[in-house]
Amino acid sequence: RFLAAFCGRREAVVEAARQLLSDEQAPRRQRLLADLIHNLNENALAEEKEDDEQWFEGLESRFKNKSSYMRYSCESRIRSYMKEVSSFISNVHPTARDAYKRIIDLMSDKLKSVKYNGCYFDRREEEAVRLCTTEGWFSCQGPFDRADCPCKHSINPYGNRESRILFSTWNLDHIIEKKRAVVPELAEAVKTRDGREVNWEYFYQLLFTVDNLKLVHIACHKKTNHNLSCDKTKIYRKRKQNHKIS
Repeated sequence: RFLAAFCGRREAVVEAARQLLSDEQAPRRQRLLADLIHNLNENALAEEKEDDEQWFEGLESRFKNKSSYMRYSCESRIRSYMKEVSSFISNVHPTARDAYKRIIDLMSDKLKSVKYNGCYFDRREEEAVRLCTTEGWFSCQGPFDRADCPCKHSINPYGNRESRILFSTWNLDHIIEKKRAVVPELAEAVKTRDGREVNWEYFYQLLFTVDNLKLVHIACHKKTNHNLSCDKTKIYRKRKQNHKIS
């Protein structure tokens, strides 16, 4: 009831907080009041540019609504992972580079077909595929070695421009690490396949999907070695006629 009454009188609370802030000298109280004003001034439900022009400041004019930009933001992250996988080809054994390149092409085609999983950040998508609520709230999923976030971090980048910018510091963290584990294991699998077919779809899932990605606040993003490796039983599969890697 307290929260409902509080939100129900939002404008009055904001005005009162602004008056207090104008005379407040203590840094801690200033921060509390500023955060209160910031959160209550969110216009999260607005979607179109004409309804919240401030949110779009600094963005390219081609973005006409919030969800389209958030989808683009997610696509950009996934594209960057694909670039890292592609650039690793120089480290692949020369005899295996052609096969590695064919796997990259298969992954690229798959990503294009699902529009680079931009659905993860798009609040208009179905609940099963997005990582946020219909209002646009994202919750930190916690460090790679925990089941949840101990600090209960949350953010709504749809709310205001500052939250949109801050959300860029949140990470889509690979549980089984991309650079230390997944990509080197893929390169090794292609090199030592010895007539077997590399299960590229398993690596695709580890690199580009929430099967192996956690959305985490920057404070929950542990950059230490995760000491996790790929499942050896899933690296190869019985050879199929389609998508044959030879």
